[in-house]
Amino acid sequence: MGNAYGRVAASLVLLLLSTAALADAALERLHAENFDHYTLALTWHPGFCDTHRDPPRECREAKLREGTQRGFVLHGLWPSLPERLAERGIDRQRWWQEGCFLERPRADGGFCRAHPPFGFDEALGQKLDDAMPGRASCLDRYQYAKHAACFELPEAAYFAAAVALLETVNDSAFGAFVALNQGGEVSRNDLLAAFEAAFGEGTGRALRLECRGRGNRTLTEVRIGIDAQRLADFPSGESLVRQRRGRCATRVHIATLD
Repeated sequence: MGNAYGRVAASLVLLLLSTAALADAALERLHAENFDHYTLALTWHPGFCDTHRDPPRECREAKLREGTQRGFVLHGLWPSLPERLAERGIDRQRWWQEGCFLERPRADGGFCRAHPPFGFDEALGQKLDDAMPGRASCLDRYQYAKHAACFELPEAAYFAAAVALLETVNDSAFGAFVALNQGGEVSRNDLLAAFEAAFGEGTGRALRLECRGRGNRTLTEVRIGIDAQRLADFPSGESLVRQRRGRCATRVHIATLD
């Protein structure tokens, strides 16, 4: 029995090491071809679900909601407007609306039917399931098709990098501040101050807060600008890029699961 436990423990250690190595390698590999920065979009799942009249599957099914109150979940990792499209007169607003579909037209039908599931190994697949409950609605396939396919970013590296960045935020004092205040209200400035306390003075300019619901008072998402050449340096101040101000009221409600 002891040997069996030893083999299981050794296998778990190897799995953790290989997953960490993949994340480190992914951050190094996702260099920019012809764009300036990424936007790391992280959803506060209780707020997202609470502000949707017709919430998706990941909001309705209890199993898919498990653990989402402990931290942010992954929405996406979005490259900024590529130079080749800017040179053709495409502006930033149109890029955000259409993304890679400007070059690779969107397939007919839903993404669950139009795009096959990714063939990730078990370790990455499990981490992505935990990080992105929206996979139940094929959010991962949509995000890759819209934001990454036209750059030919390696699929496994792209998602491993996104998960590693998410984990860094959730493990920070900023992530802890949001999780500890769920069910209550904080000021918008307190959120910015918590981000700067975690990542350094002046870094709040890289944080965009998104709120929905009545009066834009419920936190649904945060977006963080990261230099495309400095992903592996995140969250150092030098890796962060200014974001436009989001839409949140002065006082912000941080929802919790019912």
